[in-house]
Amino acid sequence: MKNLVNSKGYLLGMVAFMLTYSCTEPLELAPISSIGANSFWQSEQDASGGVIGMYNQFRNMASRSLYYMGEARSEVMGFGLQNADFRQKYFENDMNEGNADLEWLQAYRIINYANLVVENVPDISFPDENKKNELLAQAYTMRAFVYFVLAKTWGDVPLVTVPVEGYDAETTFQERAAVAIVFDQIKSDLEEAISLFPTNDFPPGRAVWSRPAANVLKGDVYLWTGKTMGGGEGDIATALTALNEARSADLALLDDFSRIFDFDNKGNQEVIFAVHFNDFESSNNMYSDMYINALDIRDTYSQQTLETIGTPGGFNWWAPSATLRNQFTEEDSRKSGSFLEIYSNDDDNTFITSIVLKGNGYSEGGTRRFLDDIVIYRYAELLLLIAEAKNALGQDPSGEINMVRNRAYGDDFSMYEFSNGSQAENDESILQERLFELAFEGKRWWDLVRFGKAFEKVPSLQGREGQAHLLLWPITLETISLNSKITQNPGYEQ
Repeated sequence: MKNLVNSKGYLLGMVAFMLTYSCTEPLELAPISSIGANSFWQSEQDASGGVIGMYNQFRNMASRSLYYMGEARSEVMGFGLQNADFRQKYFENDMNEGNADLEWLQAYRIINYANLVVENVPDISFPDENKKNELLAQAYTMRAFVYFVLAKTWGDVPLVTVPVEGYDAETTFQERAAVAIVFDQIKSDLEEAISLFPTNDFPPGRAVWSRPAANVLKGDVYLWTGKTMGGGEGDIATALTALNEARSADLALLDDFSRIFDFDNKGNQEVIFAVHFNDFESSNNMYSDMYINALDIRDTYSQQTLETIGTPGGFNWWAPSATLRNQFTEEDSRKSGSFLEIYSNDDDNTFITSIVLKGNGYSEGGTRRFLDDIVIYRYAELLLLIAEAKNALGQDPSGEINMVRNRAYGDDFSMYEFSNGSQAENDESILQERLFELAFEGKRWWDLVRFGKAFEKVPSLQGREGQAHLLLWPITLETISLNSKITQNPGYEQ
């Protein structure tokens, strides 16, 4: 086992952890040095514990950072009632290497867990070989997903595929691997994962990777490389095949859009893969930053508004932007299922703010707990990915788009039924449909980059088309200072 890439707590630099766990107690983390590979990786229980630790670390990343990377820089969010603070530089696209605050530490913690599983589980004896293969497949898929996130966010990133422990200069100071090489690893991991998953079934709760989820990820990856990295129709055809295979699993659109995300409806038939949140296991997730505090409730709000808010909680640090809100029609059930516009019920009907209703959790003892699962993939997105791939290949995407629209518009569907047009027109419709369907789910920024529309659609980027470096994130100065081989993304150097 190689030495851990480490300096002051970072993987490049990072400290690896392993898990001590109980089936009935909350997860606890201990340094790997206190457990050790020789004493830990001995049984099926150890292997399961390592995988649980991987998901525990992933939940930490998904709690907020995944949203910052996947949506915060788009046109979806704007100012709320409170000071947007560090979030402002995201939606105003005012980042530089001096104020960059998002780094890849947590991502490499997850990767190291996956590497530990891939390295050690094959040597463990299991009563059921399918169980071993399933755990390995989950680790390969997780590693692929996290590297996919890293590559979309920063481009070239260090590529670490073996577990690491301890410290030495050789493993600490690694260069960033070319993004094409990173994607080769992502694709290789997905092929291995899909071959290892024993069935096409979903596990209870749909909160761990499965073969259908891995195939959706594969489709997502190949659409990205097909459309942004020169992979062309070959990659897009591969994406469509994987997406159609995922579609054959036990999936359906829920009749009620707003029920997809509810705390008491976790793991429903629309979910493909979600990050599990629960009381006593984790704190409030990102949706607590998009709601409204009790101190901001006014008696001038209408009774209907107060009833929709219910128990207040969190803070309105940032809020759905007017750019987003004004694109929804009243006939679209996704409007009332996604956000609420709050007005003062006075003569002027003054706009106060907006809040996100997706992920607004539940009330208990007068407290709102933001512990809905964060959905990574669901069936409606799968349908829209299929539509996107079909259109790119010159096929008619109408069937998939209209399935999504039919749920959204209900009795008014005939007014919004999609008809096949030119490839460019279809692309615009698919991108717009993704905005309506997936707002606040951490998708929009990457959608805009994949469709080549970021500079057109994001107000803070309009007129800045010559600054292509803005499509990637700056690397924090602290990360660079800890490793002399890490260079800043071009365009962000001070």
